[in-house]
Amino acid sequence: MRAVANLLDRLSGGLNRVALLGAALAVALMLFAVSWQVIARYLLNQPPIWTEELARFSMVWGGLLGATCAFRFRSDPTLFPEALKATGTRGFAATLVRAFGVLCFILPILWFSFLGPGADPARGYLARLAGLQTETMDLPMVVFGIAIPLAFSLILLHVLADIARAIAELKDTR
Repeated sequence: MRAVANLLDRLSGGLNRVALLGAALAVALMLFAVSWQVIARYLLNQPPIWTEELARFSMVWGGLLGATCAFRFRSDPTLFPEALKATGTRGFAATLVRAFGVLCFILPILWFSFLGPGADPARGYLARLAGLQTETMDLPMVVFGIAIPLAFSLILLHVLADIARAIAELKDTR
């Protein structure tokens, strides 16, 4: 079990580094778009129409990827922060309670991202976005909408890594 836990932890950590880089780039892109919007509006009197949309979508990507990193670093809002430090059986129980709460939230989001009513993939969130275009950048909306299932899939991986680590630690203490 320790090998599986280590593998999941390495995978979770590696993808977390990618997500952190993506979040930082998204925030930098948002800053650029907003700055250019302000400069073009007040100095050039010709604000480009695409900057607001780019800033909005960059904010979504940055926020969602940043949330996955906060979850991995355990710096997300927590009701019982002392439970995160527990070890042994109490630590395992705390990990399972945290995982249950997270899974209750993310599994329906992942389900409806890919499947719609009646488990129809054609009516899922991503399928519906695939037929839409952005207003000003002429890109498919799915380019931006994929951030939601991607972020929650990363959190799911982090949860699985936490559970595997907790099981391995519980077996090590016995």
